[in-house]
Amino acid sequence: MLEFINVNPSSGDPIYKQLHEQIVRLIVGGQIQAGEELPSVRKIAEYFTVNPMTVSRAIGMLVDQGWLERRRGQPTRVAEQQPQSSEQGQTLLYEGVDQLIQQAKQLGVTVNELNEIISKRWEQ
Repeated sequence: MLEFINVNPSSGDPIYKQLHEQIVRLIVGGQIQAGEELPSVRKIAEYFTVNPMTVSRAIGMLVDQGWLERRRGQPTRVAEQQPQSSEQGQTLLYEGVDQLIQQAKQLGVTVNELNEIISKRWEQ
C-alpha cells in the first residue's frame, strides 16, 4: 500500500493532508480493500521519514470519517464502505482538476488543447 502513496514535503499541502487524501483515493479506487490492515503508524512514519504524530493525525481523521477502523490491540483496518457512486469518485478529482485548469489558463492553453493533452496522456 505504501508504494502507492507519494508524500511531497515541499508541497503546499501539509503531509497529514497528503496522506489522508491519498489513502481515501486508494480506498475509493479499490487499491486497498475493506478489512485490509494498514501498517503501524511507526512503520508509515519511518517509510516516509516523517513525524509519527503527522501520520497519527491523518489516521485519526480517517477513523473519524469512517474510512478506517481501530480496535484496541488490533491493527488499523480499512472499514466496510457503502458502495461508492461515480459522483463521489469525481468529487475527489475536483481539486486536482481545478489546479490543472488554473495552470492551463496561466499558460494560455485553450479548453480544446487541454482536452487533447488529457486524451493523449490517458492513452499512455
